[in-house]
Amino acid sequence: MAYTGDSHDFDYFQGAWTTQQHRLAKRGVGSKGPWETFPATLCMTEYLDGKATVDEIFFPTKGWAGLTLRLFDLAKRQWSIYWASSADGKLEPPVFGGFHGDRGEFYGEDQDNGRPVKVRFVWTKLDRDHARWEQAFSYDDRTWETNWTADFVRADPAVTCTHGRPNR
Repeated sequence: MAYTGDSHDFDYFQGAWTTQQHRLAKRGVGSKGPWETFPATLCMTEYLDGKATVDEIFFPTKGWAGLTLRLFDLAKRQWSIYWASSADGKLEPPVFGGFHGDRGEFYGEDQDNGRPVKVRFVWTKLDRDHARWEQAFSYDDRTWETNWTADFVRADPAVTCTHGRPNR
């Protein structure tokens, strides 16, 4: 199924969130774990009447932050999602896609330790105050290995964010 989008697909995600991150510590073909779990806080703001969103996520136990830029292409009716981390200062290649109902799928190409890999993001709108994100890699173009998930719970922006950025 092709996932296209609407410029308001991420409206629900505006504001402040707390999150539990679950990341596969060792990635690669056939990796089964171990998984590490750690907290984060996120603040998201919309721009350009919803056609652009920016969020910053802070991982207090890791000591680094990440930034997501989402842009909506009106002609293609498709989102592009870019990620950058304070750990390395690099802008990663985008994933592209959109939503069908409460499920969004986004696909792209990247590298994992120098090895070409397909990337899939799945966003699930659970309800107004809960969302889930998953990242999976495919090394063979057939099977997917989920290696990172995040469970989001809406938070009070007055407590979680200052000037649209997570409190540290």
